[in-house]
Amino acid sequence: MTKLTINGELLTVDADEETPLLWVLRDHLQLTGTKFGCGIAQCGACTVHVDGQPTRSCVTPLATVAGRSINTIEGERNEGQFSVIQQAWLDVDVAQCGYCQSGQIMAATALLRDHPNPTDEQISNAMAGHVCRCGTYPRIRKAIALAATRLSDEVKS
Repeated sequence: MTKLTINGELLTVDADEETPLLWVLRDHLQLTGTKFGCGIAQCGACTVHVDGQPTRSCVTPLATVAGRSINTIEGERNEGQFSVIQQAWLDVDVAQCGYCQSGQIMAATALLRDHPNPTDEQISNAMAGHVCRCGTYPRIRKAIALAATRLSDEVKS
């Protein structure tokens, strides 16, 4: 039995310690917003936050996250409302198939937390390795910029 804090909730999971976090989330906890893409940490679809850091859950053994704080795309909603970043994604109409978007949003969330007004280079670095087969990269960048503006406006208010 492994204790995890997921989206602020303390949970106990009965899974082999070598099971990738992705499969614990999806199969044991039914948190299916985190997607399987490549299984080798190259596409970013499985990105979650572990202690606030973007982490590829497909290659992260359960044993390495015991007792740590894990946030998934499901945890980004607050009282049923989309986060500023999720809302920007909707307003810019980023997703086509949508498969990679939870990982993209998790990477963008960490970026804007650490760099509220990111440069193009910071955006490129944060989003490097996140593959969108539909090619929505320009809209992803636009949504990040929109979210940064909205978050800045919230701070000013």
